[in-house]
Amino acid sequence: MRLADRISQCRTPFIVENTKDKGLTYLSGAATFAKDVAECPTRYVLCDDLVRLCTALCYSKGARTLKCADLLHVPAERVWLEWCEAPWIAELQYYGFKKSADCKDASGRRGALVHASADGRRGSIKTFWSNGETEFDVLASSMEAYFDFDTQTGEEPIAPDASDRPTITVIDSTMNKADILRRCFRFRYEQTWTDYYSKAQLSPLQRDAVARHALGTIAIAIPVILAFFLLLTTRPGLPRRPLMLERLNQARRKAGKVPLLDHIEVSAPILSEYRPAGRNPSGHHRLAPRLHHVRGHLVRRGSQLFWRVPHLRGNARAGLIRDRTVTWTVDTQSAPTHQLINSYVSRSIPSAID
Repeated sequence: MRLADRISQCRTPFIVENTKDKGLTYLSGAATFAKDVAECPTRYVLCDDLVRLCTALCYSKGARTLKCADLLHVPAERVWLEWCEAPWIAELQYYGFKKSADCKDASGRRGALVHASADGRRGSIKTFWSNGETEFDVLASSMEAYFDFDTQTGEEPIAPDASDRPTITVIDSTMNKADILRRCFRFRYEQTWTDYYSKAQLSPLQRDAVARHALGTIAIAIPVILAFFLLLTTRPGLPRRPLMLERLNQARRKAGKVPLLDHIEVSAPILSEYRPAGRNPSGHHRLAPRLHHVRGHLVRRGSQLFWRVPHLRGNARAGLIRDRTVTWTVDTQSAPTHQLINSYVSRSIPSAID
């Protein structure tokens, strides 16, 4: 079952018990957002190939200097997106992120609920995941992120509410001030979790460990979400397949089951594949370099994004590559015109994959 359906059907509150006085505390969990997910008008489900592509766009060598924050915007005021965990974690591991000890078989799903302004340039993000088959295995991040893509250097993104909760800034020290997460995003505990931890009397070391773990459930997914929103602005866009579930839901209602939510399945654009090996067409007998993998590179020139797909280089017997470059043209009519911001993704976010 899709993660959105599991959250929309979740009714179990998240309650913790104080081991000293046996007091109960209600914290925000998946059930808190059941109605928000069920009523979200735009829901995307990312296919595995698109998950791998978005992750590679974020973390491939050369992607960190992409200058396209002016093209970013959320496509609707309320958006849900989700993906399978396995291809996402596999791609993250390929680019150097360590797998968390809590993540055993990577068979779950990840999701994010985004609320945005009318122009899609400001808003908040909440992340969710599942790690089992029961309602207790559907979880929500204790932290949330808010963003403002128009934040300038030296400014602070404005919170979407009047809360003065403490915030955390994720920084890529190699990018200095040209880091979109550092400039445009802030992370903070949800209000009930803020109150809970403020009463917990944690030591500074404990607070830091808890915060790093909580960041690991949300910050590492933000660049992937941004990459997806960026690809949505390209022309002709990503291949989409709306899945209307009327007939299936009629059968589910007759069987006494809860109907499933409609969603749009989104896949990656078709990229060139390796073709079977052949003889060296040049006729030269010079020894080819040993086979090795070249990471993808992403650059921007005006309204065009050029993606050099990851490819093998070396001995021709390993396969000849037909084309290594994919060109995307950004639809400037749908993308707002804003001052160019000097960065796109950050690398030095929490390394644990929860």
